Amino acid sequence: MLEHRYGQTEECQNLKKNVLDWPTFVLTFGFLVVICSTIFLYPNQTEVWLDQAHTLLMDKIGILYLWVGFLSVLFLCWIAFSRYGRIKLGPKHEKPAFSTFSWISMLFCAGIGGGVIYWGTIEWAYYYATPPFGLDAGTAEAIEWSATYGMFHSGPTAWAIYCLPAIPMAYLYHVKGKKILKISEACQPILKHHTNGFLGKAIDLMFMFGLLGASGTTLGLSIPMISAGIHRVLGVPHTYLLDIVILLICTIIFSISVYSGLSKGIKRLSDINVYLAIFLLAFVFILGPTVFILKMTTNSIGLIADHFIRLNTWIDPIMNTGFPEKWTLFYWAWWIVFAPFIGLFIAKISRGRTLKQMILGAVGFGSLGCWLFYSILGNYGLYLQLNDLLQVSTILEVANGPEAIVSIIHSLPFGDFIVLLFSVLSIIFIATTYDTSSYMLAAVTQNQVDDDPVRWNRLFWAFGLALPPTALMFIGGLKALQTVTIIAALPSVFILVLLAFSFLRIIDQDRL
Repeated sequence: MLEHRYGQTEECQNLKKNVLDWPTFVLTFGFLVVICSTIFLYPNQTEVWLDQAHTLLMDKIGILYLWVGFLSVLFLCWIAFSRYGRIKLGPKHEKPAFSTFSWISMLFCAGIGGGVIYWGTIEWAYYYATPPFGLDAGTAEAIEWSATYGMFHSGPTAWAIYCLPAIPMAYLYHVKGKKILKISEACQPILKHHTNGFLGKAIDLMFMFGLLGASGTTLGLSIPMISAGIHRVLGVPHTYLLDIVILLICTIIFSISVYSGLSKGIKRLSDINVYLAIFLLAFVFILGPTVFILKMTTNSIGLIADHFIRLNTWIDPIMNTGFPEKWTLFYWAWWIVFAPFIGLFIAKISRGRTLKQMILGAVGFGSLGCWLFYSILGNYGLYLQLNDLLQVSTILEVANGPEAIVSIIHSLPFGDFIVLLFSVLSIIFIATTYDTSSYMLAAVTQNQVDDDPVRWNRLFWAFGLALPPTALMFIGGLKALQTVTIIAALPSVFILVLLAFSFLRIIDQDRL
């Protein structure tokens, strides 16, 4: 009873102190309602508009995403291995706030979500049918690249994009002691007093709009995959209604997690998630084609290492096959649109570590975690295809990605049980990303965050995040989902550039 009364008192005090940034809160929610309502009222027109926007953006400005990725790698390498890498995030002798395992679990689960299960299992099949570099489908070289390109898309460049915003935020939050988790605050060294006015509000709003749009893309991919698994195991018809029920279950789980806070909810759910993922990957690795998985993984790592600069700069200006626009630029847009949010979260949980440890840990362990999914689940699916055990490419063409993924997983021993485990893991993966998303949305809509954002605010955004995927699944189609990500990423490009220069200005002012 005492705890309940104390909780109420704390909430009332927070409101009296005007903790919430009401203009940002109201404008973001208003934007969310308007966009989702438009999609529901005009689905066909929206789909046509998204298709036109996809072509226009990729032709005109897609190369910006490519350069953001490559320059992020160079910038982080310079920071990590310069004297700035020794900067301690917090007092000199303070130990890290979280154990290494929990820290890695939280940053990985926040940064990946259900996307790593979806693409890690099936991405190779898209490249198997339409290989990069103008290669002929079915050739040995094309098959090798089909297993490699997905690993590149989730490797060091991707995690460098994620980690870049964490550098200025972590420095301001833990070293300078500014208890504000806002992107605009991290841009203050460049924008100066303008961060408190219209420009600062615009930056925070762009960040929130991008995150809401990206959430629709990721959940719009993952929820149908889970529904396909439920359909395979339980025989429940896969309809839009089933997708909404699964989305509601996921929303309830991550709302409970975010309501419990950073240490009790998000940390524990992330730990559970990693243990389940390790079990599933070990099961497939041991009972699947172990030697083939090891050989293909080794070969793919070699190809990435040999062609790293080429892969980061290939835009295909002569053949114009459309491969970079459809895949690499889409992926970079995906990572870019999530980057400010993941960067804020990495900064929040990295107290007690150095900048070098934060950078190498995020980029190294993040890439390793993704590569385990791509190399084990992806190469298992490729093995089935090459040995005529399952025509994955045909299922992908005739049905869709979720059906192909569930077919791959169902081919394992104890197929029904593993599909059920796979579906549960997917739900938890989604929850561990979106409890973090709602946590950071709540943080940005507050003027101050001493420990955790206000509980009701966290809970509000947990349910608010369910609106975009509800609308986008109503339209359906991979291209629509990709386009939303590409559009949402555009403002984030400029935010990332501002953040990089802001950090340079801070360390120059502090004469580090």
